[in-house]
Amino acid sequence: MRLVTASEMRDIDRLTIESYGLPGRILMENAGRGAAAALSRRFAKEACRRIGIMAGRGNNGGDGFVIARYLKAKGLSAAVYLLSRRSAVRGEDAAANLALLDPIDVPVYEISDEASLSRHSADMRRHTLWVDAILGTGLRSGVRGLYAKAVEQLNQSGKPIFSVDIPSGLDSDTGRPLGSCIRADATATFGFAKCAHFLYPGAELTGSLDIIDIGIPAHVAESVPPRQFRLSQSRLKHTWPSRRADTHKGSAGHLLVIAGSPGKTGAAAMAAMSALRSGAGLVTLGVPERIHSVLEGQVLEAMTVPLPEAADGILGLAAMESVEQLLPGKKCLAIGPGLGFPDVTGGLVRRIIAGGSLPMVIDADGLNGLAGHTDLLRTAGAPIVMTPHPGEMARLSGQPVSHIQADRIGTARRFAEQNRVHLVLKGAGTVIAHPGGDVYINTTGNPGMASGGMGDVLTGIIAGLITQGHAIETAVHTGVYLHGRAADSLAASRGRVGYLASEVMRRIPEEIERLRA
Repeated sequence: MRLVTASEMRDIDRLTIESYGLPGRILMENAGRGAAAALSRRFAKEACRRIGIMAGRGNNGGDGFVIARYLKAKGLSAAVYLLSRRSAVRGEDAAANLALLDPIDVPVYEISDEASLSRHSADMRRHTLWVDAILGTGLRSGVRGLYAKAVEQLNQSGKPIFSVDIPSGLDSDTGRPLGSCIRADATATFGFAKCAHFLYPGAELTGSLDIIDIGIPAHVAESVPPRQFRLSQSRLKHTWPSRRADTHKGSAGHLLVIAGSPGKTGAAAMAAMSALRSGAGLVTLGVPERIHSVLEGQVLEAMTVPLPEAADGILGLAAMESVEQLLPGKKCLAIGPGLGFPDVTGGLVRRIIAGGSLPMVIDADGLNGLAGHTDLLRTAGAPIVMTPHPGEMARLSGQPVSHIQADRIGTARRFAEQNRVHLVLKGAGTVIAHPGGDVYINTTGNPGMASGGMGDVLTGIIAGLITQGHAIETAVHTGVYLHGRAADSLAASRGRVGYLASEVMRRIPEEIERLRA
């Protein structure tokens, strides 16, 4: 599914009007008609008994005026509360649709200040459902004053809220509220879904989502190149090749994993075993000498190799020669899970990247060892996948976590483009960014994944898929999707919290079959 930014949607609308010749008035009509139909589908008849429409003075309000007209035509009671004077309504299309309400006896109440909002409060409390047509996707500053009061009044009404295009107060590109923001039960958006509908907290504020076809021609939409997408099962299932009947472990690829330190043997084990669960034929796990005997007992199907240590149980540059001897014949290298002490291990990580000829998946302390040295990524000799959580991303980028979370797409895209890597920014609504600037948002997964070891499992899955010969982008997309989908299956069968990363790992073969089917 394509997702658009606010500026992309403006360009698509403009081209539809100017180059294709479809008037803006028709687009608004199609939007309002489709939204009214979606509202009727989404809400029970009792909820639609008395509908209030809170409208701003721009095009979002214009969509609300069209909705009011169609609701009236269905025999429903609708009233418009306009957050301005009639004379202040902007745009010919919105003004024309406002004028059409008088002949059909849809009441329009002008609310130009907080005092008039207060005067209408008693009548507003009698409505059984609210349409939020206050602010659209062009919002760039905080919601204040009268608009903020109106937003809070709707949120506190206790009645269902249906948002037009996007919940008012939500940044269309980042999914972050700009001051006061509507908490919608459902949203009808026009043409294409917006990034905010799938980025948190925007995804929760959006509620159920309907995408309304408003008549934008395909060739016009394609003239604005798509750059953001939502991962979906239908998109991924066609990328999974069938395995030949005569496949053997050698032809299914051999992965090298460099991981582990005292107290973090589980991270190394889960990364290795997750690669096998995803279908890798062979996995060799290189670990510090001190913990080698422990890992031999934890991973029965993977091979283990003790590596020379730089400190007690910690890998460093002393292991480089041994790692180089392990590289021939491997299809991918995963490094980082449970390595510990990036001030010691960082030198090894950086040396491997500088001389690497294999695709690499870097996670955890492998990422921390790169902090301040990301210039190495730009000259790497093979594709690199990085899987940071926001804290690791902060160390890599030198930006605070709050800045990263406020613009997850922008942060991930800039880093991936500048450093020529495939970046997986983990979290609710994981963001995947590629060197060419394309971004994908994953919608599988749930809050029960907030527990130790989940990232190690993801590292193993992605590395295992690359090892089998999947294209890098395909491996990243599929790995992230499967990881979250396995957790969703566990949440449905076991409960929403308390399941373990190792259980997610064991669920991967089932989810692969579901994807292929």
